[in-house]
Amino acid sequence: MLDTTTRANARSLDSSLNNASADMKVLVKDAQSLLTAAAAMTGEKADELRSRGMELLDRAMGKASQYQGQAVVKSKELAHTADVYVKDNPWRTVVAAASVGLLVGIVLGRK
Repeated sequence: MLDTTTRANARSLDSSLNNASADMKVLVKDAQSLLTAAAAMTGEKADELRSRGMELLDRAMGKASQYQGQAVVKSKELAHTADVYVKDNPWRTVVAAASVGLLVGIVLGRK
């Protein structure tokens, strides 16, 4: 039903979200290991490890904000594309929505 641009945008958004999740996990894991090592040490080396751990966490928070902004922009683009599709194909949209409603009704009616 949706055109190839919409599908490509959706795949791009999924890919970006997966990459963001992987990046965040790596950054947080590195920060955790540094902070754990720093907790076992004292002195200048511990302060250095704590500082590096906090820098990694700050970087992770910055990346999270960046990815959140990108996700908002992409979701607005996808919403606009869907809106244009619905306006250009109102009867197809009505038929598709009715079909989904009928299928959900059948599935729920069996239970």
